[in-house]
Amino acid sequence: MLTAFCRRAALLAFLLLPTLAAVAANPPTPRPPDTAWLTKLLTESAVLRQHHVGVSLIDATTGETLYEQQADRYFLPASTMKLFSLYAGLHLLGDSLSSLRYVRHQDSLIFWGTGDPTLLHGDVPSRRAFDFLASRPEKLYYASVPCVSAFGPSWSWDDYNYYYQPERGPFPLYGHTVRFYARTGPTPHLRLVPRYFAPVVEPMPANYPVASDDHVRRAVLENRFFVLPWAKNWIDETPFRVGPELTRLLLQDTLHRPVVAVPFRSHATETVYTVRGLPADSLYRRMLQVSDNFLAEQLLLMCAGQLRPDSLNSALPIKVTLANYLRDLPDAPHWVDGSGLSRQNLVTPRDLTVLLLKLHQEVTEARLLSLLAAGGGHGTLRRVYRDPKGPWLWGKTGTLSNTHNLCGYLRTKSGRLVAFSFLNNNYVVPTSAVRAEMERVLTQVRARW
Repeated sequence: MLTAFCRRAALLAFLLLPTLAAVAANPPTPRPPDTAWLTKLLTESAVLRQHHVGVSLIDATTGETLYEQQADRYFLPASTMKLFSLYAGLHLLGDSLSSLRYVRHQDSLIFWGTGDPTLLHGDVPSRRAFDFLASRPEKLYYASVPCVSAFGPSWSWDDYNYYYQPERGPFPLYGHTVRFYARTGPTPHLRLVPRYFAPVVEPMPANYPVASDDHVRRAVLENRFFVLPWAKNWIDETPFRVGPELTRLLLQDTLHRPVVAVPFRSHATETVYTVRGLPADSLYRRMLQVSDNFLAEQLLLMCAGQLRPDSLNSALPIKVTLANYLRDLPDAPHWVDGSGLSRQNLVTPRDLTVLLLKLHQEVTEARLLSLLAAGGGHGTLRRVYRDPKGPWLWGKTGTLSNTHNLCGYLRTKSGRLVAFSFLNNNYVVPTSAVRAEMERVLTQVRARW
């Protein structure tokens, strides 16, 4: 009886061989996830249904499109544009930053900037260029390389006073901001970094227009700083006006040695040396995790300097990156600055997820996720997307008035890594309400997929 059973099993296996072979050669297409529940969450939300919402989800490993809603529509991206700046940096910069360039003429050293923002920066400080200049035996001559204007296209002029909008420049020092440290006590004390600006700091005049949360106001067109009285300790940063002569004077004051200004000229026929600075990832990490606009703008200027050392024009690396490295984006982005401060930037949700997919393909996953803010961990996501077992979402936020976006990667309960973009434009409710709805939706994506 057992022998007869074996014969029948062998015959059945023989008859099924062609079918099994066909299945092996042409495996079935994975069944797409059910998404009706996701559409319902988005369209029936009392918060989300009153403004423009765009969503795009892609499997970061396979590239499979998992879900789209208005993914081909253009949105104001805000600081999610920093992902484009990161991509430009990865392709145009090396592993470390170029801090300055110089040539030598007998007893003279002529140097100029590369756009590196880290020299004596308050949060990502580098002293390599400083130590180099301080130790040189030659006479120092500073040449200001041609550079873009201090502000980007369509930046808000009335944000000039706030830490998140310093002016751009070819040779930044101190992050182009004055850092104020106010202390209370029997004798209230105010400390400045750099101290160079101490003579132009004065008490706030009566009836001077200030916002309710201001500590310091700078005169619009000059480096004069007005400080309000204080009853508790605080630390604040205020951008200063930038120019070649001020850069020379700051260098001279900081180095404690003479620095002479000379006109910039091309040195194509001479040996040009470069002083290397910090690892590039240290800049990328700070730029992305806390959404530092100044670092993003200077990153594009450094990219410009790699392409054309005699001019720092951020339009050049934007053009080169789009033409050579991002030609396969589904929609042509309108990309005008490095930080996303400009309201002229426009991208589609699917552009952002394809960019995230390309980043995941070109950068090791551990390194890539370490550069981004982590939900419940650090950066702009430290208070949201929490899980006591550890991060499950890593991303880049983008916020302007009436705009809040989030792009990045989330790990689902099943282990799938999903690249996503979730863009919200033209809402009038508090941003906290939009942020809470986004977390509710993405938490469901994590649980169901």
